Amino acid sequence: MNKVIRESIKHALASAPRNGFMAELHLQSIKYADELVNITAREFCEELGLKPSYGTEFSKMRNLTTRLKAAGLDTNKL
Repeated sequence: MNKVIRESIKHALASAPRNGFMAELHLQSIKYADELVNITAREFCEELGLKPSYGTEFSKMRNLTTRLKAAGLDTNKL
């Protein structure tokens, strides 16, 4: 994972309100899906210091990104 992306995601997650952590994780996973296409869910969690169970959420959002982009989402605006 690119160092700039890793630090950006870490900062976003650390800044998220306690009850908004999962939503922020989802958003960051969608935002950087194209850049993280070759990283496994396990690697994602290890690099960010997250519990392995969050890997499932990362994978779901990365897979959902294709459909969102087809519907017009511009991930550069996130």
